[in-house]
Amino acid sequence: MQQYTIKRVGLFIPTVLLVTVLVFVLMRWIPGDPALAILEDEGGGSYTQEDLARLRHEIGTDRPIVVQYVNWMSGVVQGDFGDSLWFRAPVMGELKDRIPVTVELAIFAMALAMVVAIPLGVVSAIKPNSAIDYGARVFTLAGIALPTFFTAILIILFLVRLFNWLPPLGYEKVWVDPMSNLQQMLFPALALAGYDMAFIAKVTRSAMMEILREDYMRTARSKGLTERMVLARHGLKNAFLPILTISGWQFGRLFGGTIIIETIFLVPGMGRILIESIGHRDYVMIQAVVVIIGLSIVTINLLIDLLYGWLDPRIRFA
Repeated sequence: MQQYTIKRVGLFIPTVLLVTVLVFVLMRWIPGDPALAILEDEGGGSYTQEDLARLRHEIGTDRPIVVQYVNWMSGVVQGDFGDSLWFRAPVMGELKDRIPVTVELAIFAMALAMVVAIPLGVVSAIKPNSAIDYGARVFTLAGIALPTFFTAILIILFLVRLFNWLPPLGYEKVWVDPMSNLQQMLFPALALAGYDMAFIAKVTRSAMMEILREDYMRTARSKGLTERMVLARHGLKNAFLPILTISGWQFGRLFGGTIIIETIFLVPGMGRILIESIGHRDYVMIQAVVVIIGLSIVTINLLIDLLYGWLDPRIRFA
């Protein structure tokens, strides 16, 4: 286990460096000049070439890309992603209050998905071709087919048409006003979790149906164990690896989904500021948000791999 952990953590560092390089280089390849965008927004299109050259020098885009990357990374390792070109303020100063909002939304959505999907998948597996099983299949097909943004729009229409009510705008911290926070985050989390509920339920059903046919399940029943204990101790435990695999991937995917959900429900997280930064070509803010999301996904994958080694000692590097 120790050797497996060391090797897996050893792969983590070059992966993170590769993410930073890809994000930094791709941001420089995207068409558009941030200095030009700033001058057009501030001066209404009235500027000289000297103004453009001076601004490019101020923000550092006139330097070689290698020099830009080294200077940027020297700040990143200290938690400094630079100054936003549009907000004219440190990036982390703008993101420090938004990162917890996005993390809370992603965790809330993942918790909703797991709480609903795993029991639904287990019940569907132990009662195949029943009314519950057919209902679960319809739910999973609909959940996978509907895009996240469409689910969010349906939820808003449902709330307005039937209850003439919308979730309160803004954001209250959970430790300040738990009830307001729940009202604000429940429906965005539900919209975000719809696809994940369906996908995890489908994987849970498939994994459990395979496990139920194994010989050790019949042996456990023959020993006189209750059906609930057989399913929990022997069935779900052995089916949990594929569930954990897809859950880790889905949790990383949630960070991408928060971008559109935060925009629809006006949640003040990283997704909203990313959309605003794209409109203003603020590549410093964009690359900071993308790197933070990428680092989160890589970290989640690392934790999932370490959990593999703990749950199943047979899993080792060759």
